[in-house]
Amino acid sequence: MKTFMANKENVNHKWFIIDAEGKPLGRLATKAATILKGKHKATFTPNVDCGDNVIIINAKKVELTGNKLDDKIYYNHSRFTGGLRERTARVMRDNYSVEMVERAVKDMLPNGKLGRQMYKKLFVYADENHKQEAQKPEKVEIK
Repeated sequence: MKTFMANKENVNHKWFIIDAEGKPLGRLATKAATILKGKHKATFTPNVDCGDNVIIINAKKVELTGNKLDDKIYYNHSRFTGGLRERTARVMRDNYSVEMVERAVKDMLPNGKLGRQMYKKLFVYADENHKQEAQKPEKVEIK
């Protein structure tokens, strides 16, 4: 019996929707990254983009446990002298919630060309309205 290896021609991509309301950021990002990679499928192949599309709604209502809201700091640098910008997780959640969730998921994807392909299949929205109703996404529950 031969081992099945997926390729671009025989992979079909489904759509999943995750509601982030009241869910911890880490668990949300882990579940989304697993679906984007395709590790939830029996036909997972590490060198092929066999993952599915993920829609995350209610990013503004994501939770962080412990003191992370005040202790966790997000850094950006403009590559100019004195261009370091720091923001706490509280500021990120209140003003830039979509970016915070996207960063968490992107850091869990592989680095390189394949990871960038997977990242393009992630859609994050701050509230419950999204543009992908026509794709009929399946709901995913996070424990």
